[in-house]
Amino acid sequence: MALSAEQGGRLAHLLSQHADRLTNRWTEIVASSLRGRLSRAELARQVQELHRALVDAGRQGVADLADEHGGELRAVLSELSTNRARQGFSATETAISVFALKDALLELMEEEKGDETLRDFVSFSALVDQMGLFTFETFVRARESLIADQAEQLLELSTPVVKLWEGVVAVPLVGTLDSARAQVVMERLLQTLVDTGSPYAIIDITGVPAVDTQVAQHILKTVVAARLMGADCIISGIRPQIAQTIVALGIEFGDIATKASLADALRHVLRLTGVETTARRPRRES
Repeated sequence: MALSAEQGGRLAHLLSQHADRLTNRWTEIVASSLRGRLSRAELARQVQELHRALVDAGRQGVADLADEHGGELRAVLSELSTNRARQGFSATETAISVFALKDALLELMEEEKGDETLRDFVSFSALVDQMGLFTFETFVRARESLIADQAEQLLELSTPVVKLWEGVVAVPLVGTLDSARAQVVMERLLQTLVDTGSPYAIIDITGVPAVDTQVAQHILKTVVAARLMGADCIISGIRPQIAQTIVALGIEFGDIATKASLADALRHVLRLTGVETTARRPRRES
């Protein structure tokens, strides 16, 4: 049920006339639901911003939250939802901060006498419902965006590219290698090759639990991309079980050098660059 211009004016008058009483009661109701997770001062500030935006919307004759007069009110609700999502509140806790206005309004309007009181409260409640739903939807979008950003950051952290030697970089892979992660691996490796000018790259799969056809394809694509950048790749971490699986699946790495361990791969690259890699002999006790 949309607000009429006359009802919007009465709402603005009611909110303004009893501003302190209403915002204090509104804050008190919300505070009880949050159980101290937000300071009283911060909560009071948020409630006062909502109160001010709602008064302005009522004075401008807002009929529906989606119309042009609800722009500032929507902006305040969006800021509230986004901040709550970042602070770790739930969608329900965020929406309650808006729906609590109904209880505060009801207590106030029960003292009012008039034929329009009930009808006004129903219309006011409909607007508050729109505000609560808008807050909920905005919160969900903000939380999804936050989760997506965190997932991307975790992907980057889980695929480091390290410099082992002058001209040699390595990508130690740990865990399952899916399409999304393979793309991150490729991008980070290629960028590191550009930044360092390294002619050799070692892809270590010691921490990859299993290699199937899909994982092998991801690795081969990364090797091909690195070669296009002028770098040779060596694959290390080929354990006996993985070697048997690769043979059973008929996967071929072609002319790509493979080694059992990262140390073996590094020694192989150093020999290619002419660096002596003779192992140190243990000292004999006299």
